Amino acid sequence: MSVVQTDVLVIGAGAAGLMCAATAGYRGKSVTIVDMGKKPGRKILISGGGRCNFTNENARPENYLCQNPHFVKSALSRYSAQDFIELVDRHGLAYHHKTLGQLFCDDSAQDIVDILMIECDWAGVNIALRSEVLSVTPLSEDESGQGYQVVTSGDTYQCQSLVIASGGLTMPKLGATPIGYKIAEQFGLNVLPTMAALVPFTLHDHDKQRFDGLSGISLPTVVTADDGTQFRENILFTHRGLSGPAILQISSFWRAGQAVTIDLLPDSPIAELVKEWRQNSPQKSLKNLLTTVLPKRLVEAMVNNKELTDKVISQLSNEEVTYLQQYLHHWQIKPNGTEGYRTAEVTLGGVDTDELSSKTFEAKNAKGLFFIGEVIDVTGWLGGYNFQFAWSSGVACGQAV
Repeated sequence: MSVVQTDVLVIGAGAAGLMCAATAGYRGKSVTIVDMGKKPGRKILISGGGRCNFTNENARPENYLCQNPHFVKSALSRYSAQDFIELVDRHGLAYHHKTLGQLFCDDSAQDIVDILMIECDWAGVNIALRSEVLSVTPLSEDESGQGYQVVTSGDTYQCQSLVIASGGLTMPKLGATPIGYKIAEQFGLNVLPTMAALVPFTLHDHDKQRFDGLSGISLPTVVTADDGTQFRENILFTHRGLSGPAILQISSFWRAGQAVTIDLLPDSPIAELVKEWRQNSPQKSLKNLLTTVLPKRLVEAMVNNKELTDKVISQLSNEEVTYLQQYLHHWQIKPNGTEGYRTAEVTLGGVDTDELSSKTFEAKNAKGLFFIGEVIDVTGWLGGYNFQFAWSSGVACGQAV
C-alpha cells in the first residue's frame, strides 16, 4: 500500500468538505478528499426534494442552535449567503427564491454538486471515493514535526492538516457513520450528546387512532415548543404522526416527554368568527362552519372523537366558545418520539465548539486537526441555513489549513 503525501486531507466529500478543499486548493495547498461513498455530495443530491435549498438570504447567528451561540458569528460574517450566491451566479446556476429567504435550484441539486466539483477540479483537489477511514494517528516528532497519518481501505495518507467533514448520523442509508465523533474523542475533544433534528414526530397509538385517515392534510399553523420557541409554517399529518416545515423546525427544540402547542387558526381568532357566524349563519352547525376555515377531514375527526361539539352556532354557550378558543388556538399534542436519524435532515449536538477556534475551526489542543460542518455542535433551522454553515465553515477552515 502506497503512502500519499498531501498538505491537507479532508475526510468527507459533502458540502463542507468540498468547499474547504476547493478553498485550500486555490491557496496552493495539495488537497485530497477521502469519502467512503460512491459519489460526492450525496446529501446535497437528495436535499430540498432533489432541488437543494442551498442557502438562505436571511442566515444570521440567531438561526443556529449551539451551546455557544457566539461561535457561528465569525464564519457567517466572513462568508455570507451573498458570497455563495455570487459563486453560483458565476457558474450560471438557474435558481429561484421562496418566501422565507430560501434559494432552490430550478433544475436539480446535481447542479450544486457539479459547481463544487468544478471548483475542486480547478483548485487541483484529488478525490478518493469508496475509501473507508481505518485509523488516524499523529505523526511522531521525528517524522515531520506535526501532522497525521490516515490509513484508508485504499491508500495511506500523511498530511499536515487533517479536516474532519464527515457529517452527522442522519440518513445512515447514505453512509452516515460516527467516525467524526470517534476521531474527536480519540484526540481528547468533548463530544456533546447527539439527536435527530429537523425530523417528523411519531405519535402514541391513541393519537394515531384519533387522527386515522388524516394523512396528507396540511394546514398553516404556529407551533410552540416548551421553551417558548415558535415557528409559523405548515404542519402535515402523516401515517406515522406529524411532519411539515413547522414540525421539522420545532423538533430541534423538543425533548422527549414534552408537548408541543399548535395554533390551528393563527390568522382567524375563533371568538371573532363565532361572533360573525352567530350574526350571519345562526342555524348552521359549528362543524359545517369550521370546515370553511379548517380541513374538513380534520374537523370531522375532532367531532367524531367528541373533542368538538356539533351544536348549531346559536346554541353555543360562552363557556363552549372559551373552550373552543383554548382548543383550536392551543391544541396540544405530546409526540411519542421522532422518526430518528433515518429521515432527519440534520444531527443536533456533536463536537463541542468550545474545543475549536471559531475563526479557523482548528482544535485548540490538537494542532492541525480541524472540524467543520454538521459534525460539530451547530444546527441551523430548516430552510438552507445548514448548507450556509457548511459553506461558511468550509471557507473559514480552507483559508486556515
